[in-house]
Amino acid sequence: MHDALTAQDIAMMQQELDHRRLTLMPELIEEVKRTRAFGDLSENFEYKAAKQAQNRNRSRIRYLERMIKSARVIEDRAAADEVGLFDRVALYFVEDEETETIEVVTTVRCDPLQGRISREAPLGKAVLGRKVGNRVSVATEEGDRYTVEIRAIEKRQDDGSGTIL
Repeated sequence: MHDALTAQDIAMMQQELDHRRLTLMPELIEEVKRTRAFGDLSENFEYKAAKQAQNRNRSRIRYLERMIKSARVIEDRAAADEVGLFDRVALYFVEDEETETIEVVTTVRCDPLQGRISREAPLGKAVLGRKVGNRVSVATEEGDRYTVEIRAIEKRQDDGSGTIL
């Protein structure tokens, strides 16, 4: 399976990968060596913590390598009046009579608590390519449905904000 990522996503992942390999890994190796010298490894908390940090770093490196290798580069092809990637969208939730602003992003940069909704999420899929004034029905994974109306679209470019998951 290929992950749909932007060129900016891949560049951010490569930057993190380089940092983890070239800077963080040597530091963690030294920390393991340093804490190993503290004595009995069965009761050496510092050593165990250093090994855990080293293993987390290796795991993250493998994840980033897989993501970069399997990525399918996508671009935003939405028209000027349509919702596209990285656009801010004001949505009116009809049943709740509330308005929220979201930003449609790639899966690796989603953060629902910050209003960054994945293009793969039900809400992201429903609004991509739609225009101001469109009402769309969103089906949740649990089988529920709700309706949103697109009130405004603020066109934006990928500025590299947000962290890579």
